[in-house]
Amino acid sequence: MRRKTVVLILVLVAAGAGLGVRARAAQTTRAADQDVLPALLIEVRGLRAAMEQMASAGPQVQLALGRLQLQEQRVNNLLRRMENVQAEFSGALLESDHAAQEFTRMENALKSGGIAPEERQQVESVLVQLKAQQGRALAKVQRLQAEESSLTQELATEQGRWTEINQRMEELTRK
Repeated sequence: MRRKTVVLILVLVAAGAGLGVRARAAQTTRAADQDVLPALLIEVRGLRAAMEQMASAGPQVQLALGRLQLQEQRVNNLLRRMENVQAEFSGALLESDHAAQEFTRMENALKSGGIAPEERQQVESVLVQLKAQQGRALAKVQRLQAEESSLTQELATEQGRWTEINQRMEELTRK
């Protein structure tokens, strides 16, 4: 009987020790869970903040993109206008040069006496017309030069705006 009692006591001690180990393991697990919970909460808050930031950046990026596209259209329109003015400018220069050459040729013909007296009056009226044509062409050249200068300044301003908007877009996409 003594032997049975000793065995029973040993069994009870072993069971108690096993329960103690289990209780400590449960406490350790709870402590680990309690340490992980605040860390998870911080992580969830950080993710929420990142998602809110991304959600607010989306419309800003779209708005900046729309502005950038409008600015590109302005720059392209100015470039087309400038090309037209330059083509018109070249044409006006050619017209002025042609009128000046024709005027010089006819004037030299008048001075050299290579024109019959009955045609002289007609040549003189043509000279007046050529002089007027050259004056109109030179006025057009000056107007086109001024317009080209104005367009150049306007284009530089619009390209600066385009660059500024493009930089804002890059900043928004980096966030």
